[in-house]
Amino acid sequence: MTTTNKAKLKVKPLADRVVISPSDDAASQSPGGIYIPDTAKEKPQTGAVVAAGPGRVNDEGKTIPMSVKVGDSVIYSKYAGTEYTEEGVEYLVVRESDILATI
Repeated sequence: MTTTNKAKLKVKPLADRVVISPSDDAASQSPGGIYIPDTAKEKPQTGAVVAAGPGRVNDEGKTIPMSVKVGDSVIYSKYAGTEYTEEGVEYLVVRESDILATI
């Protein structure tokens, strides 16, 4: 497992799981000038990988390494993962297959 030096997470992702810190780039004002409350904003679908598991184990028992690493900026599926809060910071735990692309 790899984690960033900035965040000392207590959670350790297993297998092909990745912990993502969602980005805060959701605008609070629409292009037309209307202010959008936090409850009406869509959740971001981009974020930074802050921890990654060792990788998926195949049928022969060999570990397939992860294609993303700590520090990568990624785009992930809209309804993917499980939300996790640690010390007031929200994270998202997703499978590697829920990550669509790196930025």
